[in-house]
Amino acid sequence: MDKSTKIIGIDISKDTFDIWSEELGHKKFDNSLKGFRLFNKLLDDKTLCVMEYTASYYQKLALFLYDKQIQVSVVNPLTIKRFIQMKLQRNKTDKSDSKMISYYASEQDVKLWKPAADYIEQCSVIHTTISVYFKQSTALKNKLHSFTSMGVKGKVVTSLKRQLRNINNEIKELENILEQLIKENEPELLTNLVSIKGIGKKTAILLIVTTSGFTKFENARQLSSFFGLAPAEKSSGSSVRGKTRITKKGNGMVRNHLFMCSFTASQTNLQCSNLYNRIVAKGKSKKLALIAVCNKLLKQVFAVAKSGIPYDPYYKSCIPSL
Repeated sequence: MDKSTKIIGIDISKDTFDIWSEELGHKKFDNSLKGFRLFNKLLDDKTLCVMEYTASYYQKLALFLYDKQIQVSVVNPLTIKRFIQMKLQRNKTDKSDSKMISYYASEQDVKLWKPAADYIEQCSVIHTTISVYFKQSTALKNKLHSFTSMGVKGKVVTSLKRQLRNINNEIKELENILEQLIKENEPELLTNLVSIKGIGKKTAILLIVTTSGFTKFENARQLSSFFGLAPAEKSSGSSVRGKTRITKKGNGMVRNHLFMCSFTASQTNLQCSNLYNRIVAKGKSKKLALIAVCNKLLKQVFAVAKSGIPYDPYYKSCIPSL
């Protein structure tokens, strides 16, 4: 990073955003076009604006700054949280958060952000809506089950069934739109991903959308961490020996899809099947073996996405061993 770069940390929320830099100190603006324009008057081509990946609140400001050719970096909130803890910062305010984001960017190398393709943005909105509908569908199913178990009948149950049917129809319609967008923009990638035994069309589409077409990642380990499938060991000294578990951070829907895929992959995918049987033969639990299969599937998915060729279960690297 150029030493002349002016780093501005931004803590953004639904209605406002706070900024902090060595040169400007602390300022607050409305999270609106008017606020963006006022903020932009303080910037020049040597400015780097750093903000957290916070829901969808950051997107409008990030796009505005990108269009104005201002350097933007969007970092994982968990990374900032860990940085604040490491610095023993006790205060938790918008002002202190923006200051710590600025400090983080001054000490660490941060990647410049650029917006995803238009079709990815559309797919992300649709995916978010589908997730909301799935939660509503689950809640209605639970209510129906509760009422049925109590012997409740009549208009209440009929109304709940109608609502559930309508929501499921909405989900199907949105999934069809999502599939059409992916087929129009990433037909080859979709075809290659479903060539992997165990990966279905819905899971492949979900992976493309949530990874922006796999453009955000440099290796499969990053992909595994992003979806919360990376193992996390808990041990300290000789007294603390917790079980190694997955982190369960990131997109839960993708994680659930991959876990369901692991059942099929452990039977039909040659590499996954060998891995599953090897782990079970060592006396490990079947659940642990299936999680390992999920990670193996992600490795295969990443390799196929980056190579641009369909999956080959008998492929061997041509790189000579040292």
